[in-house]
Amino acid sequence: MEYSEQRQNSLAARLRAGNRTAATELVDIYYQQLYTFFRRLGHGCQASEDLTQECFIAAWQHIGQLRSGSTLNSWMYRIAGNVSKVYWRGHKIGRSVSIEGIDVPDGGEPESEKTGRSEEVVRLKNAVEMLPMKLRQAVVLHYMQHLTIVEAAEAAGVRCGTFKSRLNRALKILKKQFSEDGELL
Repeated sequence: MEYSEQRQNSLAARLRAGNRTAATELVDIYYQQLYTFFRRLGHGCQASEDLTQECFIAAWQHIGQLRSGSTLNSWMYRIAGNVSKVYWRGHKIGRSVSIEGIDVPDGGEPESEKTGRSEEVVRLKNAVEMLPMKLRQAVVLHYMQHLTIVEAAEAAGVRCGTFKSRLNRALKILKKQFSEDGELL
């Protein structure tokens, strides 16, 4: 569900005021988005659920830190990125990445084309999973979570130029991987 900037500002103001109904609304809006974000970063199902809950706890505890000019969307993804980093620091051994449970969009193509497309999407997801965390985060925020460059940079906690550079490096790596396999991205 896409929320207008005015509705986001209203929700943020109600959250700052301690409104519990606003907290419920925040969870309703962002739970699935954040869960999917964690899955796309390579966290397992259970870890993604736990990390999503940690995001909401952190958001509630630190709502006073949400700046007036900042969007709620970017702020929530920034919290999620930080929660993910903390998790990975504590779980370096056995770190595995899985694409299980991430849907391939149905474009209405014939079944034979869907199979080929599905295989390409799986290959692309696997390639994204192999990227270093900062580059993977850039790809996930912009291309998979559909944040603008400005929102994604804010969520990653970096300047727009830095974010664009990470995104560019990630795309070069992906393009190189796909061209080495004999197929273009």
